[in-house]
Amino acid sequence: MKIALIQQPCSVDKAQNLARGLKSAREAAKAGANILCFAELGFEPFYPQHQNPEAPSKYAETIPGPITDAFAEIAKEHGVVIILNLYEKDGDSLYDSSPVIHSDGTILGTTRMVHITDYACFYEQDYYTPGDQGAPVYKTPFGKIGVAICYDRHYPEYMRALAIAGAEIVFIPQAGSVGEWPDGLYEAEVRTAAFQNGYFTALCNRVGEEPKLTFAGESFVCNPSGEVIAKAGTGTEEILYCDVNLSEVQESHAKKLFLRDRRPELYSDWLK
Repeated sequence: MKIALIQQPCSVDKAQNLARGLKSAREAAKAGANILCFAELGFEPFYPQHQNPEAPSKYAETIPGPITDAFAEIAKEHGVVIILNLYEKDGDSLYDSSPVIHSDGTILGTTRMVHITDYACFYEQDYYTPGDQGAPVYKTPFGKIGVAICYDRHYPEYMRALAIAGAEIVFIPQAGSVGEWPDGLYEAEVRTAAFQNGYFTALCNRVGEEPKLTFAGESFVCNPSGEVIAKAGTGTEEILYCDVNLSEVQESHAKKLFLRDRRPELYSDWLK
C-alpha cells in the first residue's frame, strides 16, 4: 500500500488551513495513497506556544464536527483512510485528538493524547485534558494502525502497548520545532520504536514559522528494521509518499524474537 504524510504550515486563518488540507488530501488520494496522515493540530495554529490562555475552549470543536465532516467526504469518495489531528471539545474536557476516518467515511474512533507536557512554548497542560481512550489500534482495509500523538511517542510503554494490540503501522502526528532537541534525536527515537516493536512508524510533522516557534518538517517513515525509508525536506510544504509492505512486520526481529520472549508477569512490579 501507499501512505501519504501531509506536511503543511498553518496560519491563524483556520478556514484557509482547512482548505489547504482538503486540497492536499484530494491530491494524495488521486496519487494512489491509501492512508493519509496530517500533523498535530494540522489545520489551526499551535495554541500551546502561548501560556495562560483565556477560554481555550473557544478554539476547540467536537468530533464529529466541521473538520471530520469535510474529510469524511473525501475518504468515502476515494476509498482512503484519513488520520487527522485537532483540538477536540467533549463536554468540559479539551483534548489533543486524532480521529481516524474509515474508507467508507465513518469515524473508526479517536485517539487522545495521554501524556501532557509543560515547558517553554509547549504549555500543553494549559490546554489539554489527559486522554481517556487508552492506546487503540484500528483495523482498516489497509492494515492495523495505531496513533501516537506527539509527546506520547516518548513513552516506550505506550509504543509497546500499540504493538501488543497488533499495530502494523503507527502514525505520529507531531509538532516538533527547529532546535527543540539535539539533531537526529527524534529520528533515532522513532527508528528504535519501530525496531523494538516490529511495526512501521510514520511521523508527520508541522512546518513553518509561527509567533514563538518554527516547525521543522522533516516527516519520515521507518520500516520494522528501524531503517528510514522515506523523508521529507526541512522547512518545506510537501506530501511525503511511501510504499509500505506489511509482510515485513511478521518477518521483523520484534515479531520473531522480542515480543515472543517477553516476561509480562514480571513487569507490573517493576513499573509501579
